[in-house]
Amino acid sequence: MSKFVVAGIVQQETIVKVDKVPVKYQPVTDIFNSIHTSIGGDAYNEAIALTWLGDQVAFCAMIGKNDKPEIINPAATEVTLHTNYVLCKTDATPAAVILYDSERKQQIFEDIKNLRECKYDLGLFKNALSGSDMVILANTNFCRPMLKASLEAGKKIAVNIRNFKYSTERYNEEYLESANILYLSDDYLDEDPYQFAKYIAEKYQPEILILGQGAQGLLMYSKDLGTYVQYKPVKTNEIVNTVGAGNALFSCFLHYYNKTSDPVYSIRNALLFASYKIGFLGTSIGFMTEKQIEDWRELIWKN
Repeated sequence: MSKFVVAGIVQQETIVKVDKVPVKYQPVTDIFNSIHTSIGGDAYNEAIALTWLGDQVAFCAMIGKNDKPEIINPAATEVTLHTNYVLCKTDATPAAVILYDSERKQQIFEDIKNLRECKYDLGLFKNALSGSDMVILANTNFCRPMLKASLEAGKKIAVNIRNFKYSTERYNEEYLESANILYLSDDYLDEDPYQFAKYIAEKYQPEILILGQGAQGLLMYSKDLGTYVQYKPVKTNEIVNTVGAGNALFSCFLHYYNKTSDPVYSIRNALLFASYKIGFLGTSIGFMTEKQIEDWRELIWKN
């Protein structure tokens, strides 16, 4: 069992299945079982996935001052998170509405309330940091002091920069320079993925870089191996909803990489974990067990 600190956004999340993104106007759309409402958010999804895999997680987040920390553990959740590090500080809990269609296109509406102006209790974070093996940070404002504290404590740092844009690279530079392990998505990239990965790897020198490419799979750079390798997606489940797939993949990779230091073994397991997860509607449900991962790995890769 590894000990992770996960810090970032938790939000009230409504996921809506639509015929096509962008949505064509009509006054009322009545589709059975097409709307799912629960707790989500990148950091929350990562914390749930790691807990599911058997790790100990300190989840550092902020919710609405009129809410209770227990909202992060809704009744339908099969595993629960400790609420010790969830602070009730924002005007209201951040929220998001996610539209998705059968072609894996998404349209996301987010409202993080006044989270950008709120500060997390750094002393509480340092308490969570004690004894941890790795820190997973979102690239949000309140995590910046946590980044410095993690570096000072000598912790290995993983950062998920969900939507990389050159226009916001300067904003993310502190995270890019400090992270041992980086996860980026190609949602806003229109260049050759190898050239982009090489740019990031050479400029910021991460130990591991994972570039998520949606239906195309991913590209992984390993500094130790000196390789850039394309991995195609695998299939373990019929696709229902791809929202949260990147969080699932990143979490599973970190779970195994922290245990084995083997990036190839870890990314194969992560691909399986993510492929199973997209067979479920909610972003924080539908996770494989380690035994299921082992069985599927032997079936697909024979090792």
